[in-house]
Amino acid sequence: MAVIESDPVMTVKILKVINSAFYSLPQKITSIQRALVYIGINTIKNLALSVAAIGALNPHNKAGFDTGLFLEHSLVVGVLSKKLAERMGVPLMQSSDYFVAGLLHDFGKIVFAEFMPYEFKLALEKSKTQQVDLHLAELEIMGINHAQAGRMLALKWELAENLANAIDLHHSVTRGDLLVDCVFAANQIAKKCRIGDAGNSVIEPFSEELVNVFGMSLDELVVSLGDMSIIKSEVQQFMQA
Repeated sequence: MAVIESDPVMTVKILKVINSAFYSLPQKITSIQRALVYIGINTIKNLALSVAAIGALNPHNKAGFDTGLFLEHSLVVGVLSKKLAERMGVPLMQSSDYFVAGLLHDFGKIVFAEFMPYEFKLALEKSKTQQVDLHLAELEIMGINHAQAGRMLALKWELAENLANAIDLHHSVTRGDLLVDCVFAANQIAKKCRIGDAGNSVIEPFSEELVNVFGMSLDELVVSLGDMSIIKSEVQQFMQA
């Protein structure tokens, strides 16, 4: 914590997230020490890594990947993952992990845009023109997909195993873990509502198992969340602040 508190820019950015509409805390948090009381040390560390990752986004990458729309999509998935977790009875200390997992679920794409831009650009084009899920196009062209790259990144950052798994499995049909389920569902909702863009417009259907988890279909879940433009507006205001 001393490392974070000694970096005023990092401190301001973490407090900005905690005091945003995403967390809806009962009072404004003005210090990292105060934040520990509400969301715990692990979440603070995870948010610090997330803030650092966001700072690494290169808007001028050679893949032509729109990092502004990507960040909007990532934030929305983070917010929705947390909302779904809270709906399922997950307490605040744990639901913060859902926000982080949702925020970072696609960060493997940033690795590709920066270090394999030409191959990633081909995968993006294939996904768009043939309506093939991007992670499948990546596997075909690069032999690795963004979920796998994201897991490697998460482990390098020493994120908890459950967060690395959620990033790795957010396209997998084999889930059975609420964190993974919420990130998967949030990702599909964001795509269905067309908020942000992470280069993949293909909406993956809910399995019967996932319908049972949430007690409703994808379409019903979207309706139950209410006016999605409010979440979109919150995210856009956060990005501009």
